[in-house]
Amino acid sequence: MKMQPAGSVPATPRVTDIHVHVEPWTMLKPAIRATFEQSFEFKHLDAITASPAAFLDFLDGQGVWRAAIINYVSPEIMGFTAGVNEFCARFCDHDRRRLIPFGCPDLANCSDPRSEMRMLFDGLGIRGIKIHPPHQAISPAAYRDGFRPQAILYEECSARGVPVMIHTGTSIFKGARSRLGDPMPIDDVCVDYPDLKIILAHGGRPLWMDECFFLLRRHANVYLDISSIPPASLVRYFPRIEEVASKTMFGSDWPSPGVPEIRRNVDQLKALPLSPAALRQILETTALSIFPDA
Repeated sequence: MKMQPAGSVPATPRVTDIHVHVEPWTMLKPAIRATFEQSFEFKHLDAITASPAAFLDFLDGQGVWRAAIINYVSPEIMGFTAGVNEFCARFCDHDRRRLIPFGCPDLANCSDPRSEMRMLFDGLGIRGIKIHPPHQAISPAAYRDGFRPQAILYEECSARGVPVMIHTGTSIFKGARSRLGDPMPIDDVCVDYPDLKIILAHGGRPLWMDECFFLLRRHANVYLDISSIPPASLVRYFPRIEEVASKTMFGSDWPSPGVPEIRRNVDQLKALPLSPAALRQILETTALSIFPDA
């Protein structure tokens, strides 16, 4: 039997990219769009993201089986209104096995957050919630200061087993409140909602990786999404990544500045000095444990 070389993955993992942005780009504020246009040809990007079939063809070419389609509400900073939820749901309707919709209620402007949450889950089939503290200007633990809509979000997601992805780390976009990317307030969320599944998007990069690692090890239902971390830097950011591989998921953050394609990130991840078992967990099985194959 041919031996697998160190760092190789036996067979071929079915890669899930847990962090892809297919969004209604026309909502972007001009300054935000200009940041994207420094890195991308938007005509090319629009052609891929305007058609679910074209996007699935793109995933096939990138060697990606499934993708979580990340959308969130941020009218003041990014320009995204609550209309992103309908957009995301309809886009993912094309193939619910391969496309996993993430959305978010407009907590700051919603009069009945519980009904809004139920509409997202029961009406639109949203499978994950994304909150972005720097882009929404709301701490992930604002409920402890009396922001009841956020508590309702956590209650509903906990009761239904719906994971909440929380942006951790800084943001380069105009108007973003990067101090709110500090992951340590999430410790309170974990204590108060112990059954809630939480995904730490971006691992706190580039300032708070140690804090994220602490949360991963302390709380059973906390997971790591390595999107926007350059794969070559992963082991430097998380030197003990093997210890939490069963709680770690590959994500690309495509299409963001510095991430023109997904395949390159996958290939660079496979080239790291990680065990085959850890690579498979990161690329495939951790995501399957949260979002089983339909």
